[in-house]
Amino acid sequence: MRASNPVACSDGRLACLLLLPSLLFLITFTYWPIARAAYLSFHDAMLGDPLVIFVGWENYARLLEDELFWRVLGNTAWYVLITVPVSVTVALLLAVGLNAAFKGVSLARSAFFYPTMIPSVAAGMVWVYLYAPGYGPINQWLEWLGAGPMAWLSDRRFALWALMLLSIWKFSGYLMLILLAGLQLIPKDLYEAARLDGVSAWHQLRHITMPLLSPMLYFVFIVAVLHSYQVFDYVYVMTHGGPADSTNVLTFYIYQNAFQYQDLGYASTLATVLLLFMSLLIALIGMTFGRTIHYFGDH
Repeated sequence: MRASNPVACSDGRLACLLLLPSLLFLITFTYWPIARAAYLSFHDAMLGDPLVIFVGWENYARLLEDELFWRVLGNTAWYVLITVPVSVTVALLLAVGLNAAFKGVSLARSAFFYPTMIPSVAAGMVWVYLYAPGYGPINQWLEWLGAGPMAWLSDRRFALWALMLLSIWKFSGYLMLILLAGLQLIPKDLYEAARLDGVSAWHQLRHITMPLLSPMLYFVFIVAVLHSYQVFDYVYVMTHGGPADSTNVLTFYIYQNAFQYQDLGYASTLATVLLLFMSLLIALIGMTFGRTIHYFGDH
């Protein structure tokens, strides 16, 4: 009969004890709200009313017939499809460019990362000024170029694009920092050997950098998807979902139903659907892009 190892048992108990605060935090602020939202999605519940009535799938049936929900879902999908690949591409180009050693590289890295440090509300207010029709710098530049001013935030053709531009500007620096860390883990010997063999910079990027950076790219892609689905601050500060719901996204629509219309049941249904969409998209990315990842040292 094998004797138990008291040291291993002690280490296991210590690990559980150290993890307990984080686990309690996750249960309180993540798992319990998810379970509560899923529960309320099957009930008629109003904000501030203790009476909760079971209605089964009625909220989900209402969601399928809600034309505004489908418009909001389309806005959200379009926002994700544009901001995620553009943000990752911009971050990759910045990381590759700033991975070189040149005078002032630290200042350049700080400058591109700085937008990430600005609070979202403050960034939104700054860009409201930049987009202002009469005195905003962007429209003044357009007039100088002869293009004429544009109603960026009050024209449904441009409002969502204006929010996308802000999101890409603010979040690309964060993704750049992650990719830059990944680039600096790639052995320099590989690039030196490639240069000695006459390999061009493009082929070095394609056959050395991209394969060895794929784990970081995968992580960055997941983070970008999660960030784009959670957009709320910019919408709240800059457009309130307008004009004509052209910038209304799922997170803001959940807020409207929960706190403006005080319909917790329907808001919980929307939140549950948002979680399902995010989970399915992350799973799809994992089954496609995740299988092409090359870890350095794998054979």
